[in-house]
Amino acid sequence: MREFSDDREPPMEPEPATQPRFGRLLVVLLLAILLIVAITFGSEAYFS
Repeated sequence: MREFSDDREPPMEPEPATQPRFGRLLVVLLLAILLIVAITFGSEAYFS
């Protein structure tokens, strides 16, 4: 019995490892924290 395999396809080249972009993630995280702080202080000033 014959196994099915495509020997005609070229071997897949591994993708080059890209450096993760932690800088952009850090900026987005800091902006989210600043937004939460602004909402907290704004609601504190509004409700009191």
